[in-house]
Amino acid sequence: MAHPNLTPGGIWRLHSGDQEIARLTVTSADMPWTHAEVETLPGFEEFRPLFAEQERAIDEEDWERADACYTQIRGALTMTFPDGSPVAEFMLHIHDDGTAGWRWHHEPFDAVNQ
Repeated sequence: MAHPNLTPGGIWRLHSGDQEIARLTVTSADMPWTHAEVETLPGFEEFRPLFAEQERAIDEEDWERADACYTQIRGALTMTFPDGSPVAEFMLHIHDDGTAGWRWHHEPFDAVNQ
């Protein structure tokens, strides 16, 4: 049975502070990645250039720049599961075509690696 947070149609939410800035509706899960359609909300546009920069860095295999973008994204944004509980750790990519892919974990990645 699929993990309940990975059920197609489940909506994960992206937040900047207390403001919900995007809804990510799950389309599929190919562990460790979850894939979704993105509905942007007011407040998202401020972060669009950062996601575009991250995608360019990955395409160019500039991992240092990609990591810097990841650090900025994680410093500015939080994510919640469909049930509204916080996602402890995530690595999110939002693409220009309105789709997203992300990895997540119940504990911060630093804690997992120790």
